[in-house]
Amino acid sequence: MIKMLDIKFIRENLDAVKESLGKRASGVDISEIIRLDDLRRKVLSEVEELRAQKNKANDEISALLKAEQDVKPKIVSMKEISDKITGLEDELKVIETELTRQLFSIPNIVHSSVPAGGPEKAQIVRSWGKPLEHGFKPLTHIELCQHHDIIDFSRATKISGSNFILYKGWGAKLERALINFMLDLHTGKHGYTEIFPPFLVNRTSMTGTGQLPKLEEDMYKLKDDDLFLIPTAEVPLTNIFRDEVLDEDVLPKYYAAYSACFRREAGSYGKETKGLIRVHQFNKIEMVKFVKPENSYDELEKLVNDAEEVLQLLGLPYRVNLLSSQDISFAAAKCYDLEAYAPGLDKWLEVSSCSNFENFQARRANIKFRRKDNKKLDFVHTLNGSGVALARTMIALLEKYQQKDGSIEMPEPLRPYLDGKERIP
Repeated sequence: MIKMLDIKFIRENLDAVKESLGKRASGVDISEIIRLDDLRRKVLSEVEELRAQKNKANDEISALLKAEQDVKPKIVSMKEISDKITGLEDELKVIETELTRQLFSIPNIVHSSVPAGGPEKAQIVRSWGKPLEHGFKPLTHIELCQHHDIIDFSRATKISGSNFILYKGWGAKLERALINFMLDLHTGKHGYTEIFPPFLVNRTSMTGTGQLPKLEEDMYKLKDDDLFLIPTAEVPLTNIFRDEVLDEDVLPKYYAAYSACFRREAGSYGKETKGLIRVHQFNKIEMVKFVKPENSYDELEKLVNDAEEVLQLLGLPYRVNLLSSQDISFAAAKCYDLEAYAPGLDKWLEVSSCSNFENFQARRANIKFRRKDNKKLDFVHTLNGSGVALARTMIALLEKYQQKDGSIEMPEPLRPYLDGKERIP
């Protein structure tokens, strides 16, 4: 059963909801939602009163029949009541449909520690490593890929269209090495259970994690089935426990998964799209956590640390940004971005987002746990983070480790996955 930020919570926390919507500059009209709910309550009350009248009339008809008295006036009266009920029930359906639509448009409540404002209000929490001084003008990843023939952008365009990737030879092997290295790290050291999820999910799954209905235009949807290509493994992983009640003892649960990710990037017109920066299909390792509410913000910091270790072991300088209220995702209460430095482009590139959704996704996907002391049911808190995304990490890696002679050195942790190879070519 799909739920949203419910009207009871909104009414009980109206000031906090309004404050959060203001911080997000979301444009949601909360007064219209309250008006619709007031109207819903009024019509529902009228329906319930008429049903009581109908039940009373039905009892009176039964009594008149037993007394062998004329029931026609009562039957006429009861039919009038039934017609009124039918009309009000139809009205109620229209009101509830619109109320539900508007409730689904309300984003998660922003955590108090999130800086208010636009992207310029993001805070660099910390950084690691220093950009390497190459002693020569570094090439971009596009130039390096062309020189070594490890990614063929033009043939990928021929096969699929713009902003797709065709890895070749050592490019394909390096991509696979990065995937296996990250999965081994998260499962072997960080305590995640590996999942290999489906890459197609249904509408209910996409709604549960918050991609739908708001972001449907950015998703790839099948024409003949109500199925979507996943934008991230977060979607199938989070929906593993949809409509389930977990025992408190099994929490926290950590899952990690490789998946291809598919995004139309419908709103990216005018943004830089060359090379690997913004593509429609890319590979990613995703980490998802199901935790108790009282632990979720400690778990968020651990999640960020797990993503950071990937970059540290690869020797890639990065910085951790705490995103602002107008820059976090629709479903997130708080989010950190990890940005790796790409010297050829001379840019910091987002390679991971780590978010705490609190109970926002759990409400929509109906994921609860039972506390062992009082048997009370609570919604779990869900978190997810990229651990990490491959395309931009590949940019940072190729551009950092290029040598003056044109070769590309391989970081030590990747060499066991590359037949011991220390550099390309």
